[in-house]
Amino acid sequence: MAVHSASEQVLAGLDPEQRSAVTAPAGPVCILAGAGTGKTRAITSRIAHRVLSGEISPRHVLAVTFTARAAAEMRSRLTVLGVGGVQARTFHAAALRQVRYFAPRLLSGRAMPELLDSKVRLVTLAAARVGLRTDRAAARDLAGEIEWAKSSLVEPSDYVVSAARALRDTPHEPAKVADVFTAYEQLKRSNGVIDFEDMLRAAVWGIEEHSDVGEQVRGQYRHFVVDEYQDVNPLQQRLLDAWLAGRNDLTVVGDASQTIYSFTGATSAYLVDFPRRHRGATVVRLVRDYRSTPQVVGLANAVIAQARGTEARLRLELSGQRPPGPEPDLRIFTDEPAEANAVAARCRSLIDTGTPAKEIAVLFRVNAQSEAYEKALTEVGVPYVVQGAERFFERTEVRQAMVALRAATRSIPGETPLPAAVVEALTAVGWAPDAPPAGGAARERWEALSALVQLAEEYAATPEVVPIGEAASVERPVTLSDFTEELARRAAQQHVPTVDGVTLASLHSAKGLEWDAVFLVGLAEGTLPTTYAKSVEQVEEERRLLYVGITRARQWLWLSYAAARSPGGRARRPSRFLPQLDRSGGTERASGAGPARRPERRRTQIVSCRICGATLLAGPDRKLGRCPTCPSDIDDELHERLREWRQRVAGAQKVPAYVVFTDATLVALAERRPGRPEELIAIAGIGPRKLGLYGESVLALVDGAGVDDVCPEKTFEIQS
Repeated sequence: MAVHSASEQVLAGLDPEQRSAVTAPAGPVCILAGAGTGKTRAITSRIAHRVLSGEISPRHVLAVTFTARAAAEMRSRLTVLGVGGVQARTFHAAALRQVRYFAPRLLSGRAMPELLDSKVRLVTLAAARVGLRTDRAAARDLAGEIEWAKSSLVEPSDYVVSAARALRDTPHEPAKVADVFTAYEQLKRSNGVIDFEDMLRAAVWGIEEHSDVGEQVRGQYRHFVVDEYQDVNPLQQRLLDAWLAGRNDLTVVGDASQTIYSFTGATSAYLVDFPRRHRGATVVRLVRDYRSTPQVVGLANAVIAQARGTEARLRLELSGQRPPGPEPDLRIFTDEPAEANAVAARCRSLIDTGTPAKEIAVLFRVNAQSEAYEKALTEVGVPYVVQGAERFFERTEVRQAMVALRAATRSIPGETPLPAAVVEALTAVGWAPDAPPAGGAARERWEALSALVQLAEEYAATPEVVPIGEAASVERPVTLSDFTEELARRAAQQHVPTVDGVTLASLHSAKGLEWDAVFLVGLAEGTLPTTYAKSVEQVEEERRLLYVGITRARQWLWLSYAAARSPGGRARRPSRFLPQLDRSGGTERASGAGPARRPERRRTQIVSCRICGATLLAGPDRKLGRCPTCPSDIDDELHERLREWRQRVAGAQKVPAYVVFTDATLVALAERRPGRPEELIAIAGIGPRKLGLYGESVLALVDGAGVDDVCPEKTFEIQS
């Protein structure tokens, strides 16, 4: 009786869909869980319910995650639910444990070979062996290519064909990468070491080729749970199949709309095909979002509703469960420094009004974008931490570039324009201004150095003013020496250690995290989606990156882009993934059920904030003529007269008050105080018809007239 009561208690507080997932019968279960829908609660409750009801033993359960943090959280939740003894580990940790345990049996008494922490050193030696000179960034890219190949079960001899089929953006000519791959494998064997992919393969080999090992593993683990199943790669799936050995007690949980790691070999195909591969599988959809406000959820739905391709087949339309919150803030700025400064000012405001700095995040597409935000936050006194990367001035390539720039002050003529001098100095250390190299790490190095060139262009645009007398001064162009001193100053400012601060992170490293306030910045074509996204599939993955970013926000969400990188720079377009504007200036909300209609092309008047100058996209903001975070200058007495006047008019016409003017329109009138008909009709929500009906009265009220003066016992009739 007590056991039954404990298992029933696990179900308390679950929503109907979560309860269905928890109580699903033994066998294949696929939980499609949208962002913020409580997937970890569902799978831990499922394990606990089955254990506490006596259906399974905890020692026979293996729960697999993708991060040690997620595994620790799962173990912690199971402990709270009264269940101990469940093995919750990452794929690598589970494989390592098994290979170490069975190594004496598999290797004729020998211990397991040493495990490489990093491939980079051996890859560098392998590249040199085949005639390639590589720096650390190039070696990291080659190591990444080898990891992709091994995770995708691709041998060196098959690499060229497989890379072409997968449209890989290879760091070198594919045949050369295959040569490095071959040399790397040879060096590994001669050094008696293995890498992480070898370890997973060894676990598979031990189970599949040694019947006694396979029998012991199958006797130990009989029930399997896999988290983030959309991120499984072919090698991990092969290991999972070896563990299962044809059995079907498998629960997987995932969200195809959060598939953002295909470049590493991860594929959502196993999640998409789960019902086909496992006949009779129970499929449960979790769509109640407990993390974000309905406003944030609505925008996330609108963005992912436009998705196409395989993953879109499992698209979920989320339903926000939290109380309503502020509308997402969509902004356009003239250039990136202005965007960064505005973000920093808003962060400062949030912190000053009680939001902890650790509950704020600024998310961007590439790490090189962080410098502008590091600088802007530093200038307003907001502490920050960089997630998943070094601070800008701590990066190896930036430190090396600063040394090169200081050295160049002695060799480059002082009259050389600053941007040209910086380009010349960086070219000497291998940076080329024309186009970035292939490969993620090499490209990230190139982008970081490009950020230094952009800083030089911005710095050169503000020449130093030098006094030449009591009442006169002259502008002196800034020099390379001035610039190196400025970089040193910024580096010193940003090297102050912080314990708690605003998170700066790439969208990839933000996966699995959440904050009260999220700023999604740099949402311009060429950045998101990146110019390197060539195929339809790659562009769709960029869309999913934005979706992941949006769903990190609990309460406040800011989306912005700069019309140009630097002041006066070439104009850019907003990201194609941002929802289109509707006729009132709000966002087009696309339904998640089926393909969304393409919005009509229409001319939309650009409305700027009359206080800070940012372009206003949200309907209420356009009506007010200011950002919701900019200070209001409302005339309270006028607002009260307008409200009384509206009440009388609505009563006379026997219509709801909002039919006359909405609350937002009244606020806009009391803030903007129009003095002429053309100023009145410029306010969103007041068209020619309402101008004719109410224009004279409203202008009189703004001019100081009393309500009795403009409608003394007067009946307003609706004109057809």
